[in-house]
Amino acid sequence: MTDTKRVFIKSYGCQMNVYDAERMGEALAAEGYQQTQSVDDADLVLLNTCHIREKAAEKVYSELGRIRVLKEERKAEGRALSVGVAGCVAQAEGDEIVRRAPTVDFVVGPQSYHRLPALLERSRAQPGVVDIDFPAEDKFDALPGRTRPGLISRGPTAFLTVQEGCDKFCAFCVVPYTRGAEVSRPVARIIAEAEDLAAAGVREVTLLGQNVNAYHGEGPDGRVWDLARLCYRLSEIEGLARIRYTTSHPLDMTDSLIEAHRDLPTLMPYLHLPVQAGSDRILAAMNRRHAAEEYVRLIERIRAARPDIALSGDFIVGFPGETDADFEDTMRLVETVRYASAYSFKYSSRPGTPAAGKGEQVPEPVKGERLQRLQALLNEQADEFNRSMVGRTFDILLEKPGRREGQLTGRSPYLQPVHLSAPHAAIGDVMQVTVTDVAGHSLFAEPVGSVSAEAPRVAVGGAA
Repeated sequence: MTDTKRVFIKSYGCQMNVYDAERMGEALAAEGYQQTQSVDDADLVLLNTCHIREKAAEKVYSELGRIRVLKEERKAEGRALSVGVAGCVAQAEGDEIVRRAPTVDFVVGPQSYHRLPALLERSRAQPGVVDIDFPAEDKFDALPGRTRPGLISRGPTAFLTVQEGCDKFCAFCVVPYTRGAEVSRPVARIIAEAEDLAAAGVREVTLLGQNVNAYHGEGPDGRVWDLARLCYRLSEIEGLARIRYTTSHPLDMTDSLIEAHRDLPTLMPYLHLPVQAGSDRILAAMNRRHAAEEYVRLIERIRAARPDIALSGDFIVGFPGETDADFEDTMRLVETVRYASAYSFKYSSRPGTPAAGKGEQVPEPVKGERLQRLQALLNEQADEFNRSMVGRTFDILLEKPGRREGQLTGRSPYLQPVHLSAPHAAIGDVMQVTVTDVAGHSLFAEPVGSVSAEAPRVAVGGAA
């Protein structure tokens, strides 16, 4: 192993980028790199970028401008600083990044980062290397194991990518162009990674995919497994108490997955199921391939199977051609479904997507007013859901120290942060608590029964 060097990784955007950043850090650890939280201490700066939101690329170039100054200061001191750009902006911009920001030594796409060590070595001899190819090999096979000595110590939760890419081609989305077609990892490799994580103390895994419930990986029996069957298998791993998954598409919410929510206590009663709009006309223009009423009926089936499930969603306001009547349809859908939490955005044009060239662009002031109204309704529903937790008893996973002395923070089955007094040694425990208060999006709770540093772990369950 080479002498220890330091890498600073800044990750933007989605949870999959968080996972990718961790895997890149693991690949670099094999080359003698330790991660640092300070860019000033770094020998290598790696920006792991996101291309979903408007002006994402410009934010990267702005960040690179600040890094250029640091690199010039290092050069004056006789010290080297390598700079790389990874992720979806890297995939979309490619050579343009190196042209606009010569301070960048290499560019690597989200399907190529397993080649990061070799790419870094090449860039030292010839800066400006770009690798955004979609490789034939499985990048996950080329990455080091997740529990090797010297890697970042783990907390009790972890992300685990099971699927990448998307075949839906929603008119507003860049994912099919930056992440490629839907690809699912084989079951055996997912199970092996999950078992490694559990052995390292992970108690909750969140399965990731751009379209995760479209998972269709090869099983050990040679047949295709869906996400439901994968969840059943993961629930058998000793030590794993909780399973989550994100992000889903309504078209892939199968009967078997709904039944898994009914039958598996390890599968948390929280579902992120974006609908984007409540107008059939706008849903068709978005190429969502379902109607608003079909989405509502699907929610009813899910709630019939798991009555205590909490729903989260995504919404876009101001899509090209959206009228006041279309927007009111979205408000009615939100009133009907009632969400525990949601993400909402003004439509922003992404170059290369079908919607980018559409006419009938909605004026910014109109988009802003609609977003304000929608968010007020969503926040009202989220507040109501959080207040309904007071007096409830359920299990939480204790994840980390809280802000106050003697306080720990965990997550409810519904992903809400929960704060309570408990010893530091209880981190990683699943503990039954009763919610006593709510403030904003956070819950406060008291343990059920006495708590000690030696308190045994208990099996997780749904809300009482």
